[in-house]
Order: sequence, then C-alpha cells, then structure tokens
Amino acid sequence: MITLAIFKPHCLKNPIAYETIQQLLSANGLKVIARKRINLSRAEAEQFYEEHKNKFFYRRLVSLMTSGPSEVVLLSGDNAIQQWRNLMGPTKVLKSVYTHPECIRSTFGLSDTRNATHGSDSEQSVTAERKFFFGESNM
Repeated sequence: MITLAIFKPHCLKNPIAYETIQQLLSANGLKVIARKRINLSRAEAEQFYEEHKNKFFYRRLVSLMTSGPSEVVLLSGDNAIQQWRNLMGPTKVLKSVYTHPECIRSTFGLSDTRNATHGSDSEQSVTAERKFFFGESNM
C-alpha cells in the first residue's frame, strides 16, 4: 500500500524534526519510494486545500504552505495510510500533546495549522494527491 505525506515548511527548517521523522519512517517499516521538494505557489496551495476553502483556517494554511519549501513523499508499507496517520497523531496539536505525546505533531507541531505534516486519509486521497504532486506518469 502507498500513501502520500508532506513535511510542511516549518518542519523542513528544523533539521532535528526532519531527521527524527526520517528515522520514524524507517523504524516503522515505511519506505520512501518518491521524494520531491517543492515551493507551492499561492494558486497551487489554494487548489490543493480547496476542500477547506470555507473553513476559518484556510488562509493561514495557504500562507503557511507558501512560506517556504515543503517535501512531498510517497511512502510504501503495510497499511501505509493508517500507519503514517498513527505516526503523525491528531491534527490538533494541543490534543495530541495529551492523547498522543510521542507522535510527530505532538513533538514538532507548533499549532493546528503548523502541525508539521500532512497525510492522505484514504486511497482516493492518495490517488488524487499523488496525481497533483507527481503527475500521471509516476508509478
């Protein structure tokens, strides 16, 4: 199974966070099969996060995702979608601190928007997000 993960700009700026996440992937049997550093334009970020357009955090999220480079990776492994989501922990950082203190977002997230990482939530999302970032030709 494959999933898509994004390491958000503030996470890439923290070499300890980035290296720790790489180690977690390996330790949990997730293999990086494609990796791409990107600088999202405002239009690309707005398109990618279109489903959140009417939510209060949309502008903050677009602003964050255009603030510097992100890294998009495709991960392969048994039950990759759920496994990556478990490693990330809850979207809300404050909740993750109390309920999942060892997760990525608890350790490296700064706020609900700047929560370090993104992960596809379903096979349909993986397909759409993979096409968005890697095009039709990748795998």
